[in-house]
Amino acid sequence: MVAKQRWLMIFVAYFITVSVFPTSILAEEPNIKSESAVLIDGKTGQILYEKNSSKEMYPASITKIVTAILAIESGNLSEPVEVSSRAREVDGTRVYLAEGETLPLEKLVKGMMINSGNDAAVAIAEHLSGSVEAFADEMNAFAENELNLEDTHFTNPHGLFNENHVTTASDMAKITQYAMKNEEYRAIAGLKEMDWKGEEWDTTLINHHRLLLDYDYVTGGKNGYVSKSGFTLVTSASQDDRELIAVTMKASSNNTAYQDTLRLLNYGFNEFSPVVYKEGTEIGTLEDTNYTLSKDLTLLNNSDGEPELTITKEGVMESNIGSITSILDSSLLASKSLKEDSSTKVEEVASVKKADEKNESNNEWLNLAILLIGIGMFIFILLALFLSKKSSSRRRSRTFP
Repeated sequence: MVAKQRWLMIFVAYFITVSVFPTSILAEEPNIKSESAVLIDGKTGQILYEKNSSKEMYPASITKIVTAILAIESGNLSEPVEVSSRAREVDGTRVYLAEGETLPLEKLVKGMMINSGNDAAVAIAEHLSGSVEAFADEMNAFAENELNLEDTHFTNPHGLFNENHVTTASDMAKITQYAMKNEEYRAIAGLKEMDWKGEEWDTTLINHHRLLLDYDYVTGGKNGYVSKSGFTLVTSASQDDRELIAVTMKASSNNTAYQDTLRLLNYGFNEFSPVVYKEGTEIGTLEDTNYTLSKDLTLLNNSDGEPELTITKEGVMESNIGSITSILDSSLLASKSLKEDSSTKVEEVASVKKADEKNESNNEWLNLAILLIGIGMFIFILLALFLSKKSSSRRRSRTFP
């Protein structure tokens, strides 16, 4: 009897737990040990998880993502690049370029991304801008003007420590989201290995990003390390038409960075469900302008409530998932001036009114014409009857005098 009561109590407790605390609420956020981290939807920029994501950090070699996308967007990856003494003598990880050696720009970009070659990064910078310092200015202009990043400042193309060379996990996620829209960048970022033949080095380069080698759904990224930054890692992944970007910064070890990234990716792929908003969905009105979606939008949700879409006073679209506010890609917005709509409607009303007045005038003439025709026919019939009656009277008078 006591055993039955115990089982009954366990059943009641389980029933109450499941009823009061739905599975979506019980799903815990990942326990991230890196000092800073963020997970975003690679298509929309929606933030799925963040930890100190706006805190300024030293990026180390994940800086090279910026160098790579600027080199790719420069236009001609087949251009020959001559290696300078400054490139040859740079510290840190290298692809062992020789001074005076000439290589295609594309090969340098690949060597920089796969083997984290600092010498390749310097050669790229000098080729594109004339000097490392001038290239850093271009990196900062790109971050500020193209992506509106306010917490990022670069001093070099490779990420070797400089106290003014800083960024955030959030900014690095946005940079990677931008870069992954470029097909040439995607192809290079996803390379697992590459045969390398140079004047001083003949080998096969193996990508330093371990997850790219071990997991098929990982599509690219970049790792980094200097003592001041700790271990930094940027990872892009794709699964079931869902694209995620994870950034971890200042991990205490390489394994911690990788484990944190796997936790983030598993969380993003397993704990969120898609919510679809159709093209034309109204987002809000701001200063006589109506904002709608320019195309279908899929957001990810891990709670029972539906994500809210709002427009800020700056004209920025946001989604709210729990306590996280995500700034979404502005290209998803379409805007229409209500003043234009109002003037258009006034013109349309005036046009309709004129048309109605014209129709009323035409109807009046038509009614008058029908009335006159009716009167004429009535008179004609009366006249015909009168003449017919008069003719009949004359015939009778002639037959009976």
